[in-house]
Amino acid sequence: MLKLLHFADAHIDMANYGRHDPESGLPMRVLDFLKSLDTIIDTAIGEKVDLVIFAGDAYKDRTPAPTYQREWGRRIIRLSRAGIPTLLLIGNHDISPASGRATAIQEFDTLEVPHVHLLARPSFLTPAELEGLPLQLIALPWVSRSALMASLGLSGDDTSRIYQELEGRLTSLVRLWIDQANPGLPLVLTAHASIQGAQYGYERTIMLGSDLVLPGGLVRDPRMDYVAMGHIHKPQNLNPDGHPPVIYPGSIERVDFSEIEDDRYFIIAQVERGKTQVEWRKLEGTRLFIDRHVTLTSQETINETLWNALPTESQIEGAILRLVVDYPREWEAMIDEAPLREAAQAAFEFHLVKRARSEVRSRLPQDQAVASLTPLELLDLWFRSRNDMDSVNSNELHVLAQRLIGGEEH
Repeated sequence: MLKLLHFADAHIDMANYGRHDPESGLPMRVLDFLKSLDTIIDTAIGEKVDLVIFAGDAYKDRTPAPTYQREWGRRIIRLSRAGIPTLLLIGNHDISPASGRATAIQEFDTLEVPHVHLLARPSFLTPAELEGLPLQLIALPWVSRSALMASLGLSGDDTSRIYQELEGRLTSLVRLWIDQANPGLPLVLTAHASIQGAQYGYERTIMLGSDLVLPGGLVRDPRMDYVAMGHIHKPQNLNPDGHPPVIYPGSIERVDFSEIEDDRYFIIAQVERGKTQVEWRKLEGTRLFIDRHVTLTSQETINETLWNALPTESQIEGAILRLVVDYPREWEAMIDEAPLREAAQAAFEFHLVKRARSEVRSRLPQDQAVASLTPLELLDLWFRSRNDMDSVNSNELHVLAQRLIGGEEH
């Protein structure tokens, strides 16, 4: 039996909220992510796991600042010094869109850091490549669309075909490797990708038709013993009643308000041939997000309603708090922000989002009737009547509407 630790989507340089720590100089939110990463590294070393699998996305973008690379490196080198084989899978936030460019975590491969292995291309690893561990592993890192386009000779207009080609090739490759695997040894798949049927959190790029999607049947092949996924931030097991477990552990800290409902986890898995036990380890002390939404309906009770919408002082303390207020635009001057901000001063960060409504009625020229205009023309007329929409947004929405009305796949 092998004991492995699986985590993904670290994004340690997310500094979209809060201030800087005066002692370290790092953003406080970065310290939140590093705290979770420390817990994961401490667990791997303390429990002497046989293997660590990081399933992609160390940072929020492909060009991390040297300071963040230092903090990531300090923690990964601890695994190296402990002699724990560590697999770093390349995710979509780690890879450059330009062919031939180094990845965000390339230094571990360049410097040949002991026990740390970079998985930058689809590969099948045997015990010889896994430092003698009695294990086989299939790795599917993120594949750059531009690199695939170049290899297939496709243009940027062939997006759907690009991903069909990619999914077909990877599916055939994985099935070939499964067929070739030693049936007497455990087989693990790790991938940074979406899977059909997965629930999406923050990373919903699939909606734009620009995501690699693996077939559900492929990853649920019972000849595999564990599937270690990354890319989707919502924790989930896509094969809860079967073998193998197909696990997205989720991001190690909440990235934004879209992840407000989910706790944060990493995985300890006891893997053996035909049988795997999975333990979800909750990351304690992660930063709390609180989201409140109020629609004002009476001028007489505006500020009382807003005050009552705030959480208690104990709930607010240290949290990232957002209060969204919908109201008629003419009530703008009646909203008193000062007492709200004073009441929320214990929060890590407080956002008051005011959404003023304007009653706007689109009017047609006297010589024109609704029936004489196409749906797209009517939509454009409504866009132009909106005071809160700029030309860029309306142009983008026009393109999307044209695709929908035209029946395109997008």
